[in-house]
Amino acid sequence: MKISRMTASLLLACACAPAFAAGRVDLTALNDATITASPRFIVKYRNGSVEQLKLTERQRSLDLAVSRTKTKMGATSQTIAGHAFKAVTVRGTANGSHVIRANKRLTRAEAQALMNEIAANPNVESVKVDAMMQAAALPNDPALATHQIWHYGTGAGGARVTSAWDSGATGAGVVVAVLDTGATAHTDLAGNLLPGYDFITDMLVSGRGEDGRAAGGWDTGDWTTAGECGAGSAARNSSWHGTHVSGTIAETTNNGVGGAGVAPDAKIVPVRVLGHCGGYLSDINDAIVWAAGGHIDGVPDNTTPAEVINMSLGGVHACQVETQSAINQAVSLGATIVVAAGNSNTDVSSHSPANCANVVTIGASGSMGQRAGYSNYGIGVDLAAPGGAGSEGVPNGYVWSTHNKGTTTPVANPEGDRIVGMGGTSMASPHVAGVVALMQSVAPQVLTPVQVEDLLVSTARPFPAKPDRPIGSGIVDAEAAVNAARNWGKPVEGIALTAGVATALPSLTSPQSVIYKISVPAGATRLELLTYGGRGGNLAMSTQYEAEPTPSKNLGTSARPGTNQIITINAPAFGTYYVKVVGNSQTAVTGALIRATVR
Repeated sequence: MKISRMTASLLLACACAPAFAAGRVDLTALNDATITASPRFIVKYRNGSVEQLKLTERQRSLDLAVSRTKTKMGATSQTIAGHAFKAVTVRGTANGSHVIRANKRLTRAEAQALMNEIAANPNVESVKVDAMMQAAALPNDPALATHQIWHYGTGAGGARVTSAWDSGATGAGVVVAVLDTGATAHTDLAGNLLPGYDFITDMLVSGRGEDGRAAGGWDTGDWTTAGECGAGSAARNSSWHGTHVSGTIAETTNNGVGGAGVAPDAKIVPVRVLGHCGGYLSDINDAIVWAAGGHIDGVPDNTTPAEVINMSLGGVHACQVETQSAINQAVSLGATIVVAAGNSNTDVSSHSPANCANVVTIGASGSMGQRAGYSNYGIGVDLAAPGGAGSEGVPNGYVWSTHNKGTTTPVANPEGDRIVGMGGTSMASPHVAGVVALMQSVAPQVLTPVQVEDLLVSTARPFPAKPDRPIGSGIVDAEAAVNAARNWGKPVEGIALTAGVATALPSLTSPQSVIYKISVPAGATRLELLTYGGRGGNLAMSTQYEAEPTPSKNLGTSARPGTNQIITINAPAFGTYYVKVVGNSQTAVTGALIRATVR
């Protein structure tokens, strides 16, 4: 077939122009689009497109998508059949996406149809549901009392907070942001509250009567009526979840009132991100950045940036790009982010933000140190902390902290003040956030988030018995973590090894350890480190050049069953290598040897 010169030119011109496929539609949180009467979506338009830059063009595109959705759904949809159905822009996000809100409650089919039609615009890169996150607690109403010793003390399930207090650590000078339902002015908490912020932009979630954010961070209640959070959802009283979490971190102590907080001299920045039916992920992402001191358009900057952020919340989906970006930004600003693993008794890999990178993910244990039956588990959990197991009876089945008597809106203090037992990974996470505050308050220099995580993981005490599912390196040990933080950055003390000569190891039971050092001359080609012999349980060994080895910073580790561990470093540098040998079981290892060979 013969093609004219003009036709060929047109074909060539088309080949040179960019051709965009339909945008990616992420349906992982589709159910969340059915929860509220005004579901929201996150739309990423291509950089430089008219829809990204101009509100009028973006609205025109949305109107076309709505019109096509109506046509496609036709008579099968009673929700969107009327002409009042509309989708509008709520705001832009920190990463250049836009939050889009529909003005009608949608079914799964309707939400998916709308997302597909929005994505049909070639200038759309992606469309996803603005997921709803929920508090990660299992609320209950047992007898009111201040039974905290099991989760703060030195018993089988305790976090050894009382021993950390004995060493003088109180959290003084450290700011912790609590991203939750906000906080009430509980008498035993108010003195440690700094000005916060309410990041909820949707009035149906905030309950404020108008869209937009507000200063304060106060918990005005998150009660719901039957059917408010989707068909068949039950009515629920206000949880005062953020008040309970904040109290575990920094409830005032030594005042003869109520209970105690893990870091009683730390300060709390309450950040309200959860309200009626939960909270939108796009609001939470902004709050993460703001809490750490980052700038968010339309919100005054946080003048007291947090060194620690606690998020006792989550949803069942993958870690979204926008959430990971917000976390990364907060971590780059120096904030350690502590997250509840979730209460679904499933692998944490499906629970966000616990499955995100650069967070410390916390599982829950009971009063005997066992995994709480509801706690999520898996290799993504860093360590455990007391969360209560519920079936152990009062008080040991619950974590006790500050609360309010109101069923809907808060009752003013002091009449509304009370102490309540609750259970969940929501209760475990603030234990660790409080311990981080203790650590930072005694560290000779501010610890980076990576250093904090290393110290928490490496100092966690072993579980009294092996958990039925993996929930991290052990139970948080406040005393050991604080001592490690206090000595961080100081010269490493190690027992000198002589090359080629075996040295007897002391008896070691987890988590006991000993550090050795070996000097390597210039020109060496190989360094071999070996532990062997003896009897009993297991050993683990790690090494680092010119520094103490940690879980994230080492040149090699060995943790095989038994006592025989070996690490080989080829072409070692001139200088000192430090070797850490750790008891890696409840059974003591005795009679073992260590030898360093330099070739």
